[in-house]
Order: sequence, then structure tokens, then C-alpha cells
Amino acid sequence: MQSSAVETAKKLGLLESEYSKICEILGREPNFTELSIYSVMWSEHCSYKNSITYLKKLPRKGSRLLVEAGEENAGLVDIGDGLACAFKIESHNHPSAIEPYQGAATGVGGIHRDIFTMGARPIAALNSLRFGNPDLPHTKKLIKGVVKGIGNYGNSFGVPTVAGEVYFNECYNQNILVNAMSVGIVKHNETISARADGPGNPVFIVGSATGKDGIHGATFASADLSENSADDLPAVQVGDPFQEKLLLEASLEAIATGQVVGMQDMGAAGITCSTSEMSAKSGTGMKIWLDKVPTRQKNMKPFEILLSESQERMLIICKKGGEETLFKVFDKWDLECVQIGEVTEGGRLHYFVGNELVADVPAETLVLGGGAPVYEREFTRPVYFDKIADFSPSIINAPDDLVEVAKMIIALPNIASKAWVYEQYDKMVRTGTMTSVSSSDAAIVRVKGTEKVLALTVDCNSAYVYVDPHIGGMIAVAEAARNITCSGGVPVAITNCLNFGNPYNKEVYYQFVHALKGMGEACTKFETPVTGGNVSFYNQSQIGDRTEPVHPTPTIGMLGIIDDKKHITTIEFKSEGDLIFLIGDQNNHLGYSEYLHHYHGIIHAPAPHFNLDDEFKMQIAVRAAVHEGLIRSAHDVSEGGIFVSLMESAMSSCMGFEIDIPIAYIQHIFLFSESQGRVIVSINPLNKSKLEALLNIQKVEYHFLGQVKGKSAFIDKQDYGTISEYHELYSNTLHSKLEN
Repeated sequence: MQSSAVETAKKLGLLESEYSKICEILGREPNFTELSIYSVMWSEHCSYKNSITYLKKLPRKGSRLLVEAGEENAGLVDIGDGLACAFKIESHNHPSAIEPYQGAATGVGGIHRDIFTMGARPIAALNSLRFGNPDLPHTKKLIKGVVKGIGNYGNSFGVPTVAGEVYFNECYNQNILVNAMSVGIVKHNETISARADGPGNPVFIVGSATGKDGIHGATFASADLSENSADDLPAVQVGDPFQEKLLLEASLEAIATGQVVGMQDMGAAGITCSTSEMSAKSGTGMKIWLDKVPTRQKNMKPFEILLSESQERMLIICKKGGEETLFKVFDKWDLECVQIGEVTEGGRLHYFVGNELVADVPAETLVLGGGAPVYEREFTRPVYFDKIADFSPSIINAPDDLVEVAKMIIALPNIASKAWVYEQYDKMVRTGTMTSVSSSDAAIVRVKGTEKVLALTVDCNSAYVYVDPHIGGMIAVAEAARNITCSGGVPVAITNCLNFGNPYNKEVYYQFVHALKGMGEACTKFETPVTGGNVSFYNQSQIGDRTEPVHPTPTIGMLGIIDDKKHITTIEFKSEGDLIFLIGDQNNHLGYSEYLHHYHGIIHAPAPHFNLDDEFKMQIAVRAAVHEGLIRSAHDVSEGGIFVSLMESAMSSCMGFEIDIPIAYIQHIFLFSESQGRVIVSINPLNKSKLEALLNIQKVEYHFLGQVKGKSAFIDKQDYGTISEYHELYSNTLHSKLEN
């Protein structure tokens, strides 16, 4: 084996052992083009080589699932009446950290293409964003670029951004996280698969021309960010939302002709990925003439054409004889549609330039579950867990002035209003978003032409996962389900975006393994199978001689269904005199919280109290109460604790409240603890006995707290201030930071 070839392989991100395996597969040493093909397809971003063992342990079957996780570009869930929902979440972290506008914009474009390549029309977008300290100029620059990129692409493409989350923590100062989710609707008999069936069928590339943007983007996403990562800027793609809109309409029209055998987006690894994955799925091969691919630059090399991640492109397998039909559709939409090859027997990919064969590889050896390597890395309990074990609640003294604490907490970046962000997104385009219920815990989106309503959410508190990956993983799923439950829906299925540090770091891999274990247990409990998603490793920063991984962030995108619009429930208090109840397991547990972190300066504390069985029972009870018409508002207890939940319901309605803390509980813990499995509801006083009877039958803990009253907040008879005063702090604090 030539040492120079091994060094080249290493520079492309391959291990020496992987280079040896490639030689064994081919029966010879690969040429540079073939080595480039394997380097992207065996990168972590494409092959999931360090995660697939544990991904397969997640629950992947369910009565509503029409395809299992990994079978198609996105998950596909039966929502009844012959309709299906396609949805998926993916990351675009490294590109967004280097070039925030284009990185975020192309992340949005890419995830929408995954949806409409299945024949589904995207109807909603969501996102989950993580940034560093918002006081830093660098963070402000990243936020502005990312938000503008998401807003401009989504608004121009014509799909509403209906929900999301934004968190701040210094661990994301350099390596931000940008996770984008798309949701679409399709009839059962109008779906299309990413397959390459039928030897002799022609292969077409459609959409934009191929340029040098994004080359080795998958490899770029499978390595640590460093102070020199800006040198990799060419790996960031450039998007065109107007071109994507044309591609959407043309693709759906092409599918409707019946002449399309298979279709796949050209995302990571471009032509290489789509040709290999479609062929491997069908057990076929392809002959591809790279010189027929429309390019934006002259004299592009074979590996550049194969690996380019230029946006707004698709690979289509057409029925032989249907070529003219396909040409007419794409000509109508003024898009390139060029035959670049044909499907073959034998399972090999032959790439040509003219008559010259520049690469010859077996498709099966490139893909997940085929010949790509699979690793199970070593892991060890993180050393910082010792600090968490040493935490004692006894060292926490109750503040003298709880009103001061309340006003501090309502203005914290992770709690304060994110209106500065979401007001830059169009959430009403296509009129599917139900504005009358914009204050639900989950986004509420109608399915046009039906009585169906979807409840959508993205959730993950990475601080919980950091202090306890197992419990934190469960909480991420449970909170997503809780948001859907509080909105009147039933949780159905999830997609996930698993953002972690370097898998070769044993402590990081421990976080990964145990977070997935927790997620799996919660998904099983809630009967919300995993439909697919994305693993994003190497989210960490090289700072001098130190490598700092981000907090483990397994973001959950959850789909729920509301079977009757009358069950839609919002967070705002409705009427003066309504009664306020806390439903769920109440306790004096003081674990990690915004209060403990920002008031007491403690980040190494146990996860908030969480019991999966109690959480599940509570949600069943809340849904029953909603369906019986007993609940007028519902809001989950999460960041900031009970006080923030009460205040958000009050601010949404400009109504105050008067509550008394149950005598057995410690004031500051009751108000600011983030113990899970709890919901604040308000009800008509006439329904008090009915609600209590239901909760007693369900054996769910509850407390009557007080009533909706006035324009101020009173707790244990103490005046905490006016709702408008809190609204000012909540609305303007973060906005002022980002604008300055």
C-alpha cells in the first residue's frame, strides 16, 4: 500500500483501516475520484458509522407509520382519510457557524426537498436554534445571519415557519446549532420512493446547474470546527428559494404524470449520494456520464461534479419511453432536465467522462447498512458528574426578595420573548397556520380540505441532557408530548436531530449512548416511534489547545393530531374568576433550573425531578379533561418553573392572577423549580368538581392554586407587580440585546 495514497485518504477524512477496506472491496487501490466518493459516503454525516448501532435500538415501528425509519428521505405517517404526513428534521450546524446566512438558508431548502421528493407538499417549517452568549458581538452577528437566512428562504419559498425554539449557552459560542424541520402532506397513492428500479430506465438531473459550492460538505460536517474553519468556506452551499419553488411545482407535476420511477434530493455528497443510495435500495447500478451534467463552471473535474452540493437539484429515474413527458414538465417551469445516464443491472456505479471510465464502485458498499463501516465507540462516565453528585440543596438559601428573583428570571435570554426572531418569519403564507391559536404550546396547522389539524413542536433542553443524559433524553420527548397534549392533541411520532460532540471523545459518546436510551424509553411509553432524522457529531470548538464539545442536544421534532378543532387549547387565561390548577407531580425537588443557574450560579446540579410513569398518567388525564371540555387554558411547566408558566398565561391575556402556594411546599422552590410532568390549567368555576373527580379517578396529583383576577400577580397575598410590568421585561430585554 502506497504511503502517499494513505496520506491522501487521511486528508479526505478516512482512517487507514478504512482505506484498506476500500482496497479490499475494489480488489485494487482506488483512484482519486473513487477515494473521494468513499470519503464522503463513509463520512459520519452520510454513513452514521459511529451511531447506527444505537439508532437501531430506538423504537421504529408503529401502527401509523407507512415507512420505517431510514427507508425514505423522510418519515411518513398515516393521518387518516387517505392522507399521510411526511416530516423530518436535520442539522446545518457547521455551515451556519461559518457562513450563517447561506448555512441556515440552505438548511431550510434541503429539508423541504426531502419532503417534496416523496411527493408531499410542504405546509409548515419549524426550527431549533442554539447560540452562545447573546452579549457577544460574534453571537449577535451569527443570530442575525441565521435568522435572516431562515426567514428569507422560507418566506420566498412560500412555506410558513410556524414554531421553533431558541436557546443560549456559552458552550455554543463558536459551534452554533441550526436544526430545520419540514412537514408536508401527501395522498397515500401519490407518494414516490427514492429508488432506481428498472434496468434501462433513463436517469435525469433536474433543477439548478452544478457548481463548486459544497464540495466535501459532508466531510466538512464530520470534523471539528477550529479557528481555521473559515478556510473551508467553499464547503458552504448557496441557495436560491425561487428556484426551489419552481423545482417543487415541477417535481410534484412530474410525479403526477406517472412517468417517475424514483426521485431523490441531492443533498450531502450530491450526485454521489443520490446515485448510490437509489441504486443500493433497488439492487441495481447506473451508468452516469458526468460530462452531460450541466455545470456553472468550465472544466470541472469528475470528483468536483460528483461531490458538489449545489442546491435545488434532484435525481429522477424516469420510465423508459416517458422522457418527452418529463421534458415538457420541466420546460414548462423553465428548469434544466438532462438525461445523464441509465439504470443498469449488477449493482455497480460506473461514472464516465466521454468514453473514459473515471470511477467504478459497488453501490451497496457506499451506503448505510451496506458496506460502510460500523463502529461502537468506547464510552466512560464524564468526570464532571462528580460535581453534580456533590451538589446539596441544603447550600441553597431562600432569597430575601422573591419579587426581585421573578423579575430577573422573566428577562433571562432562555425565557424572554423570542419575538425578534420569529417576527422575521412569515407564519401565515398559504393560510394554513391557525392564527386564532397562535399561543398554543404547539403550533397548530390545518390540513386544507379536511377537518384535520396538526400539532407540531420541537423541543430539547440541552442543559438537562448535560447534567443527566438518560433523564434529559426522556425529558426531551416528554416535553414535546406535553406541548402537544396541552394544545389538545395526541402525540403520534417523532423525528430527531442528534447534536453531539466528537464521538471519539469517550465522555461525549457516553452522553450519546445514554441520551438515546432515555429517548427510546420515552418514545416507547408515549407510543411515538422514531420516523428518521439526523445525527450531527463533531459539534465542538477548538479554543487554543482545548476542545470544548457543545451540550448534548438531541432535538425532538414531534407530530401530533387534533381530531376535533373544538379540542384546540391555548395558554392564555380566558376570563376573570376562572380557577387555576396545577396538574402533575408536585415536589420540593431543586434540580438544574434557570433559577439555580442564573441566580445562584450553579450549573452542576441533578436534572429536574422526572418520573416517566407519572408524566404519562398526567398527560392522559389532561387530554381527557380537554376532550370533556373542562379546560379553558393549558400551559406546560418548563424553563423558569411555575411562576413563568403562570406569567406567560397572564401576559398572553393581559389578565392577572392570585394564587396561594400549598402549605407543604417551600416558596422559592415551588415557584422556580423546573420539575417535569406538570401543567398549569384554568377552568370555569362550574367545572371544578368535574375536574377534581376526573383527576382523582386517574390518580393524578393536583393542587388548586387560585384564580384569574385583576391586572397584577399576587402570590400568598404578596403583590409581585403588574402583568404589564412583566410583559415589558419579557418583551424588550432580549430584543434590546440583539438590536444593539
